[in-house]
Amino acid sequence: MSIEKPKKNLLEETRSIFRRLHYSIHTERAYCDWIMRFIRFHHLQERESLLVDPEKKVEDFLTHLAVQANVAASTQNQAFNALVFLYKQVLKHPLEGVDAARTSKEKRVPVVLTREEVKLVLAFLEGTSDLVVKLLYGGGLRITEAVRLRVQDIDYGFKQITVRNGKGLSDRVTPFSESLIPLLTNHLERVKAIHEQDLKDGHGAIYLPFALSRKENKRGQCN
Repeated sequence: MSIEKPKKNLLEETRSIFRRLHYSIHTERAYCDWIMRFIRFHHLQERESLLVDPEKKVEDFLTHLAVQANVAASTQNQAFNALVFLYKQVLKHPLEGVDAARTSKEKRVPVVLTREEVKLVLAFLEGTSDLVVKLLYGGGLRITEAVRLRVQDIDYGFKQITVRNGKGLSDRVTPFSESLIPLLTNHLERVKAIHEQDLKDGHGAIYLPFALSRKENKRGQCN
């Protein structure tokens, strides 16, 4: 007698597909959040209800974001991309001809700080904030890349940082200033002590992308 496996709920299935397709954890969380907002907006209870007039549902949600919520164009685009993923990859029902009110893109001239202004900003920072901002400024890292750095991504000999799974899921190498070495060393010593205490308390688990989670499924060391 065969026993049927319990069906995954919608979000569990969506997360499984994200990881099978090697999307970043950041994108996974953002898209799942938009999918939940979409479901709550329409008060949907069953998976089948998502397939009833789906284009109209998506249009109404996107129009709400643009008109009532007054979100930025990039925010509305992210919501739309999340729903495109849901219908195409999870529900196997690609959307066609979605025609919603779109948020107009803001046209702003970028503000570029002078070196003196940068020095003034850095003078007010300390601790982790100081280190992260200096990595952004001196190494050209994005915020999400800086906070996801691991020990093995930093090469002190060549003074280089390997940014893994950056924009477009690509890796790249970027230099960093020698002046950051003491800051990085002090930071790692501090967080290592915190991590070791977390492990003693039964915590300290981390998300590992792709094959790393299979290689080190008992991850309990700073990496």
